[in-house]
Amino acid sequence: MADLDSAIFYQPTIPEPTSGTFTDDRDNKVYKWVKIGDQVWMAENLAYLPSVNMVADGSEDAAGSYYYVYGYDGTSVAAAKATANYTTYGVLYNWTAARNSCPAGWHLPSDAEWTELTDYLGGYSVAGGKLKETGTTHWNSPNTGATNETGFTALPGGSRGEDGTFNYVGSHGLWWSATENNATTAWRRTMDYDTSDVRRGLFKKGLGFSVRCVRD
Repeated sequence: MADLDSAIFYQPTIPEPTSGTFTDDRDNKVYKWVKIGDQVWMAENLAYLPSVNMVADGSEDAAGSYYYVYGYDGTSVAAAKATANYTTYGVLYNWTAARNSCPAGWHLPSDAEWTELTDYLGGYSVAGGKLKETGTTHWNSPNTGATNETGFTALPGGSRGEDGTFNYVGSHGLWWSATENNATTAWRRTMDYDTSDVRRGLFKKGLGFSVRCVRD
């Protein structure tokens, strides 16, 4: 009877999944996600695009939300979404838009959450290699240290610069954090084609960078 009871009540432990997908209900876009340490990150750049600005539009006004698609200089959301850069790299957001664009159940990571990620991966000097997509399809050669062993698949989506131009696609991936320094600057993380670093720095909120959301 004891053996029978054990057979009836024993339930094997099912491992928690470490990757998967979810759907953003706002536009029905499906995103990949990956668990790294105790955090769950989107494994793609955010592509939420409620409107689109021309590259010269006034993103310097950090109080407003501005959205850009690298290489697209118009105001048609449909046309912007039809571009290869949108499909591959998602959207570039000024800081105000970045803070308000993650889907329900997700949020823009704080500076501390970015640091938790890089510390878990062995520190900023090696974390970039573990996060970057491998090969040179999107990253410029030599794509130093890239293994993508985390499944994060960091991509070099470039930026919308302060001078109203697009820069650095292929060479730099740049992502906002939710942590501001003062009224005009906030913290950002950068990965480069020629290092395995994840660099931390302060930049003006009006610049356009990529977004990776982390689960609440």
